[in-house]
Amino acid sequence: MKTFRPGVLPSVLVALLLPLLISLGVWQLARAEEKRALLASDEIRRAATPIGLNELEQRADIAHIRVRLHGQFDERHSLLLDNRTRAGQAGVELLQPFYDQASGLWLLVNRGWMPWPDRRIPVSFTTPAEPLQLVAQVYVPPGATFQLQQDAQSGDWPRLINRVDAQALWQQLGRGGMAQEVRLEPGPASLRIDWPVVSMAPEQHTGYAVQWFALAAALLCLYIYLGLHTAREKNHESSHESSHPQL
Repeated sequence: MKTFRPGVLPSVLVALLLPLLISLGVWQLARAEEKRALLASDEIRRAATPIGLNELEQRADIAHIRVRLHGQFDERHSLLLDNRTRAGQAGVELLQPFYDQASGLWLLVNRGWMPWPDRRIPVSFTTPAEPLQLVAQVYVPPGATFQLQQDAQSGDWPRLINRVDAQALWQQLGRGGMAQEVRLEPGPASLRIDWPVVSMAPEQHTGYAVQWFALAAALLCLYIYLGLHTAREKNHESSHESSHPQL
């Protein structure tokens, strides 16, 4: 007599769902490891000595490299990166062209976040007019390259944008500049600069992995229980029929 009869439909569902749930858990564990490696790399680069832009051009991987700058901001062509929040408060990030005298290049410098709670009132900010010595980190966004919002190609300054393409800005202004955004470290021109290195901590990915594995385990336990329970019922029915034959 059979002791395990899960049925065809439950078997098909488990065959489809169980590998999927396990693969999602493994993927989340891999993402957690990637984030740990990224955070470790960022810590090493944060401790490194800033380099000049001429030396930066010789690097293959420039993400999060610290650079030293000496020059002045261009206040006239400021950009406001929209839809940026801190602690639930609405605001923008201020990006301004900066001319680096040592390299002769323009850079799009992200000075940080500032609140903008009431859109009916223009956002206000000040820009240092004197030459500055700054330290910043090169920011390379994950995924697709940021681009200027189409309706931000023309109009008054400062321009409200939702995505940034530094190279497109230099083409509009007729300037030679670095294609990547740089983010200021604490200094005379920085605003609020608490940018996260990763959007999700490794521990969160690990937590999601545990959830996927738990769902896989629950599905497997339910499948086994269903198979055993169905087999017992079938065996009971068979025993009952054999002990009470029809006349």
